[in-house]
Amino acid sequence: MVLEGVVATRRAGGAAFTLTIEALRLEAGSLVAVTGASGTGKSTLLDIAALARRPDNATVMAICGTDAAALWARGAKDALATLRARHFGYVLQTGGLVPFLSVGANAALAQDLAGRRDAAHLVALAGTLGIDDLLARMPASLSVGQRQRAAILRALAHRPALVLADEPTASVHPDMAATILALLADQARQAGAAVLLATHDAPAARAAGFHEVPLQPGPASSRLPALLPA
Repeated sequence: MVLEGVVATRRAGGAAFTLTIEALRLEAGSLVAVTGASGTGKSTLLDIAALARRPDNATVMAICGTDAAALWARGAKDALATLRARHFGYVLQTGGLVPFLSVGANAALAQDLAGRRDAAHLVALAGTLGIDDLLARMPASLSVGQRQRAAILRALAHRPALVLADEPTASVHPDMAATILALLADQARQAGAAVLLATHDAPAARAAGFHEVPLQPGPASSRLPALLPA
């Protein structure tokens, strides 16, 4: 994934906040943690990267060989949805599991949307995450830590090229937070995926092997400095 010269403005109650992404290039196996205080644009950054939010301007938005900026310009929502389904796995703060589907069905849905149904891979991944005995359970019956592991299972089940995680440890005990970050990093590495993590816990992210990139706040704005491979 390559993002260059991307600008997004969020407006609420007459106020405006602008996020500028100078340059962000993620390759297979990259582990990047974007850090910053609440309100500095971490979630906005992930939504832009996930093609869930249209930027105001974008010099380059290249996703797995596709010009996403051109798709936004044409209003090609179906093509953007296909890109998201095939190439992205998203771990939300609260897990974001479909409440009326079991853990296994949530992960299978991600595989189906990507056109990559692989029951054996799903079961093996669940075993590595320690939730193979929870596949038939409904999300409401799980603990917070179990839900986050289930969300990681869903995010990785279809072998995405890019995994996005928005404060995935914000609501769990510090010991569980370390476990979740380590599992997310290890499983993404094994799958050959890049991981873009938004977190307020920089020490935990660094301990899990993530390269920290702090957002640089300014008046009603934040900037992500250029991050290119060495």
